Amino acid sequence: MTSTPRDPRDEQPGPETGPETSPYDETRSYDLGPQPAWTPGDETAAQAPVPPAPAAPAAPAAPAAPPARGRKGFAAAVVAASLVVGGAAGVGGAAAWSALDDDPASSSSSPAVTTSQVVDTPEGDLEPGSVQDVAATVLPSVVRIDVRGGQSSGSGSGIVLSSDGQILTNEHVIAAAGDGAEISVSFDDGSRASATVLGSDPLTDTAVIEAEGVEGLTPATIGKSGDLQVGQSVVAIGSPFGLDATVTSGIVSALDRPVGVAADEQGNATVYPAIQTDAAINPGNSGGPLVDTFGNVVGINSSIRTAGSSSPFGESASGGSIGLGFAIPIDEVLPIVEQMAAGEEPTHARLGISVTDVEVGTQDGSAVVPEDPSGAAVIDGALVREVGDGSTAGQAGLEEGDVIIRVDDTMITSSDSLVATIRSYRPGDTVTVTYLRDGEERSVDLELDTDATP
Repeated sequence: MTSTPRDPRDEQPGPETGPETSPYDETRSYDLGPQPAWTPGDETAAQAPVPPAPAAPAAPAAPAAPPARGRKGFAAAVVAASLVVGGAAGVGGAAAWSALDDDPASSSSSPAVTTSQVVDTPEGDLEPGSVQDVAATVLPSVVRIDVRGGQSSGSGSGIVLSSDGQILTNEHVIAAAGDGAEISVSFDDGSRASATVLGSDPLTDTAVIEAEGVEGLTPATIGKSGDLQVGQSVVAIGSPFGLDATVTSGIVSALDRPVGVAADEQGNATVYPAIQTDAAINPGNSGGPLVDTFGNVVGINSSIRTAGSSSPFGESASGGSIGLGFAIPIDEVLPIVEQMAAGEEPTHARLGISVTDVEVGTQDGSAVVPEDPSGAAVIDGALVREVGDGSTAGQAGLEEGDVIIRVDDTMITSSDSLVATIRSYRPGDTVTVTYLRDGEERSVDLELDTDATP
C-alpha cells in the first residue's frame, strides 16, 4: 500500500514510497512499456493486465432494458469502479438497426447492424454448456489486437460489441505503444482490419476501438458479473503470447479482490474489485473475455500474478500463469463503455477525500491508532487524510482521521478497497458511509460527486 495521501478529488491510492519488485505479469506478448505495481492487502506485489473468453452472439432483437446503475446490492458483490460496456451502437442493451431500402430485392441494401445483448443469468432447468459448447459460441466474438508504434509493439485480445466493428479491450493494450500507434485486429475467420480508438479510460483500464470496413461480425453476449459465485466454472478466451483463439477453463476463486494496476502523475489510480480465477491467463490475454458456462461475458481479463517476476509485466523468464488471474467485473464498466463508444468523456463517482491504509498512517506516525467501540485497535479500513473543499464528504461531516469501514453493505478493508467500491457506483448515487471516530461508529448518507469537468 502507499503512505502518500490519495488525491482528494478521486480517492486514489498514492505512489509507492520505495522500490519494489513485482510478481505480476502484464498480459501481452511484447514489451509495451512499464506498468505500475499492485500492493494488495499485506502483500507486496505488482500486477498487470490479462485476457478472458469471448461472448455469445447477439440476435437482432428488440432493445433490452439498459443495465441498472449504482445498484447497492451489486456494489456489495462487485466492489469496483464505474467501469465499462456500451457503445454508440447501443452496447449497453440489445439494440439493432436496419438499413432499409425502397426495393427489398436490391442487392445494394446494407446489412442490419447488431450489438451485444445484456442478459440475466439463466434460471430454472436450463443446463450450462460444456467448455466445448462455450468455446464454439464465444470464439467468433473474440479478436486478437496487434499494436505497433515507434520501437514498441505488442498484442492483446478484444471482445466484439457490434457487427460493424466496435470492440472492447483493455486501455493498456492500445496505450502502451504510445500516441499514433497502428492498431490491427485479427478476426475468427482469419481476416484482418485496421482499427481506430473511439475512447479510452485509464481509471478503469478499458477502451473501445472500431475496426474499419467490416460488417457481419458476431457480437458477444454480455452477462451479469453480480450473479457470479465463488466456485462457479468460467472460461477464458484470448491470444496469449500471440496464440489466437486460446481457450482455458477454471473456477471463480474469489470475488471483490481489490486490485490496483496503475497510477498517473496526479495519483489517480486504476483500481477495481477483481474477479479472481484460476483459469490460465498469460501475456496477450489482456482485453479478452471471461465468460460463464452459458457463454455470457462476465469480466475482462486484465492482470495476473506470477512467481519470480522481476517487473509488473513478467519480463523475467519465469513469468507466466500460476493460477492467479484477475478480471474486471463487466457490470461496473458498462456505463463507461457506453460513454466511450458515444465519443463522450468517461465519468466516475467520487467522495472528494484523500485516504491511505490505516497501517500506513499509524506506522509513519502521521495518525493515531484508531479504536473500535470495544477499544480494540483498528487495522482495516481507509484512513481519511484530507477532505476536499466543497466535497460531498466534507458536506456530510467526514473529517481528517476518520476511518471508513463500510459503504452500504460492502466492508472496506483498505484504501484500494474504498476506491474500488466507490467506482462501482455512478455520480449522483446515494450511499451510506460508515466510519469510526474517537472509538465511536457513525454513519452518514451522502450523494456521490462526479469527476466530470465543469
